[in-house]
Amino acid sequence: MGRCKWAESSDLMIAYHDREWGVPVHDDRQLFGKLILDGFQAGLSWAIILRKREHFLDAFDGLDPARMARYDRRRIAKLLKDPGIVRNRQKVEGAVTSARAFVAMAQAGESFDAFLWAFVGGAPRRNARKTLRQIPAQTKESERMSAALVERGFRFVGPTICYAFMQAVGMVNDHLVTCFRHAEL
Repeated sequence: MGRCKWAESSDLMIAYHDREWGVPVHDDRQLFGKLILDGFQAGLSWAIILRKREHFLDAFDGLDPARMARYDRRRIAKLLKDPGIVRNRQKVEGAVTSARAFVAMAQAGESFDAFLWAFVGGAPRRNARKTLRQIPAQTKESERMSAALVERGFRFVGPTICYAFMQAVGMVNDHLVTCFRHAEL
């Protein structure tokens, strides 16, 4: 068996595909960090974000929502000068706003993991796609997730971003049936 063709562009993409993409994640902070990175990907390729991921982690305090929620204008201005990240004001400010929304959910006693996984009934959806063309850009579940996140104050969480996030954190198994990871996950 091979692997999904989208992953074969570089060693970094192969490693990401083979070790991370589609593996179920249930840690609140890891889910938050992945959602933020998917938001930064909007309009870009995942390969760009993946190459910059370590720098994103450094620049954004490990994508720690509690720390990010305290960022002020000076910190945002500093981030916007950092060439190691995607320097888009709306995305940077959106990440800080989303961190504040995450913290508000946590303070209200809401599990981010339980909230997100509820959109797939708490267990991964196992798809059996044969071609990349069969994989949708968004689904009804990602549309509902997006609306619920926006309602809670998150930004850069449109339905397409949410579906990419759902794929990445294992909520849906969109490895092609010809990929060795499909059966493993």
